Amino acid sequence: MEERDYLLREIEKIGAIMSAIRQKIFGGKGNLVVTFETQMEIAKEMLLEEAKFEFDKFLELNIEDSNEYICSFNGFNVENIELLAENIFQIGLNDPSENSKKYFDKALQLYDLCNLKSKTYSFERNTNIQKVKQYLM
Repeated sequence: MEERDYLLREIEKIGAIMSAIRQKIFGGKGNLVVTFETQMEIAKEMLLEEAKFEFDKFLELNIEDSNEYICSFNGFNVENIELLAENIFQIGLNDPSENSKKYFDKALQLYDLCNLKSKTYSFERNTNIQKVKQYLM
């Protein structure tokens, strides 16, 4: 029972981190002085400090290594992986540099991982996959 409680806390923690990152990067427009790059650095630091998740390392991994890396964290259930994929897709949409394709590729990999891990079909996930694929064309 204690192991189950620990896993639930880890899942909730990762979910909260993903929500906080989404709010920090894509939230209100009140702080226009903070650049996209600064917001990304803050988000990366949050992931590293709170979840020991190295975002830049993750982006450079191939599909198999990415899946293994994600699965090594107790808090990344299907819902949290989808949140991460959604956040990475949004980062790609908002990134002014040439890195957007890398973000779209990684988001698509994560959605594919969700499809592999989930026992249910998700229309919303399928719609998100189609959106990502449109941007990759």
